[in-house]
Amino acid sequence: MKYKVEIQNIEIVDEIANYWTNEDYVYLLEKFEFPDAQSIKPENLLEYLKMAISDFEPKDAARILLEYKLSEDLTEGQIDQISNDMLLDKVCEEYPVIALHAKLFHVNQLLFKAYNGTFPNAKASIIDCSFEAIDAKEETKITKEMALVLLKDGFSGSNLIKRLFEAPLNQEVPFSDAEGIVWYLESEDNVNFKLTTSEYWISREDIKASEFEDVFNVAE
Repeated sequence: MKYKVEIQNIEIVDEIANYWTNEDYVYLLEKFEFPDAQSIKPENLLEYLKMAISDFEPKDAARILLEYKLSEDLTEGQIDQISNDMLLDKVCEEYPVIALHAKLFHVNQLLFKAYNGTFPNAKASIIDCSFEAIDAKEETKITKEMALVLLKDGFSGSNLIKRLFEAPLNQEVPFSDAEGIVWYLESEDNVNFKLTTSEYWISREDIKASEFEDVFNVAE
């Protein structure tokens, strides 16, 4: 199926709005031994949490947050190792399990802000784009895999996705890693989308074209 593809904008951010909830903040304040967390006004929860986090050693704080968000994905030994590694490297970009990059990013950035830079600063890319089917007989829901395949011709040859995933982008094999590369894919009309990923995967410099046509072969 052929699509007209447009990349309208790419915004680079250091946090994703609304990922952490007030319930998260209250729970974590208690884990960081802050008294009377339930009595704090909602608009003040994050600032109090950052103060509470900074009272702990960075490695210990990292372990608490990792256990909260990734205890079902990682062993105790892996969490201990990552809590060390996060102080030196952008684990949220380098960890071999791509499906965990989003959670690791959110943990990393909360630590980065709590410690005013002790942890490396990672960035995310929010891409406004559209996929308009040309002469389609019926509507096909755009998936994360489809989005990356259709966007590939807008990327420069140095883009990391193009260099590492040539076969999946050409639809020679399934693109299972697309689910981890694309953190969020949001749309109200299945045409205009907000695609969120790591700047590690797609940066401003990676965009070489803003309007083009591309094809996704829909399985019969």
